[in-house]
Amino acid sequence: MHTAILSPAHGFDEFNQLDDAAAHARIRAARARLGKRAALLCHHYQRADIYQYADLTGDSLKLSRLAAQTDAEYIVFCGVHFMAEVADIMSRPEQIAILPDLAAGCSMADMANLAKVERCWRELASVIDVGAEVTPVTYINSAADLKAFCGERGGIVCTSSNAGKIAEWAFAQRPKVLFFPDQHLGRWTGAQMGIPLDEMPVWDPDLELGGLSPEQIRRARVLLWKGHCSVHQMFQPQHIARFRAAHPDGIVIAHPECSFEVCSASDHVGSTEHIVRTIKEAAPGTRWLVGTELNLVSRLAEEVKGEGKIVEFMSPIVCMCSTMQRIDPQHLAWTLENLAEGRVVNRIRVSARDAGNARTALERMLAVS
Repeated sequence: MHTAILSPAHGFDEFNQLDDAAAHARIRAARARLGKRAALLCHHYQRADIYQYADLTGDSLKLSRLAAQTDAEYIVFCGVHFMAEVADIMSRPEQIAILPDLAAGCSMADMANLAKVERCWRELASVIDVGAEVTPVTYINSAADLKAFCGERGGIVCTSSNAGKIAEWAFAQRPKVLFFPDQHLGRWTGAQMGIPLDEMPVWDPDLELGGLSPEQIRRARVLLWKGHCSVHQMFQPQHIARFRAAHPDGIVIAHPECSFEVCSASDHVGSTEHIVRTIKEAAPGTRWLVGTELNLVSRLAEEVKGEGKIVEFMSPIVCMCSTMQRIDPQHLAWTLENLAEGRVVNRIRVSARDAGNARTALERMLAVS
């Protein structure tokens, strides 16, 4: 699925020994040499010392669009693996997508793989006419081959920004949806459409028939994959209750990867872009409790404090996207310096077959959005 082309002249070991100041100096020098040949795309969850170098920032939907629009020769994605795959799929063939550290993955994305999803599809086919009754929908936080699976079967990709519109599209195609890998986004989206919780059972890929009876499968409108985000599952309803007791006028906003109970107790629920926009557009002097990744919350708190707004992180436990944190100054310096000297490291390349079907699913998403 992806290959690393490593240059012996500039292996990572040399860069791993650099202190941060030296790494930043080399990043700046390499960027100056590269000019507009390289575009740095950064997700909102990226750590601040990397985010400062971004040419383009956003959530997954925004970055999907930007990856398709940039003219740069190199797209250096400071995010996680599935995002760099999307950049490779959506960019032109001559453009090169790069992930500074191949270990920057996503635990949620890893909770659904092609073998398990294909087995799920076969098992569903033993109970219902799966091709006629089920639209497969994958969250963008998934591997390219799962996006290809959806593209090949009349399905689609969604993000937390557009899940509602995508669900409406999916139900217009067929009466049921198989939603993976994040059960929480699927459940919240279905509930917002008025679907009862008992018509959205969880499919456990490690159990026969997902742990469901044939009757549950026939009755289901949404089959939710047993997956979750390890960061967003840290937020709990009691965190909101404690905040409201201390600050009755405070406002709570959460990401839809949070549990149904947390989303239900919040005043606003939305994607990272929605969270940023809502707080920035809010009245001065407002106080916010935010249920999403720590780097974004910390950056947002700093940006709005001049307006007297107070932004608090929902969990008393520090939780951040640990895999996103792997993109550090040393890896970025290594990547850019090699590029400046004509050597590509950590190229992300999706196979032509997967890229074609995945692009179909992504283009359906962008057309609906």
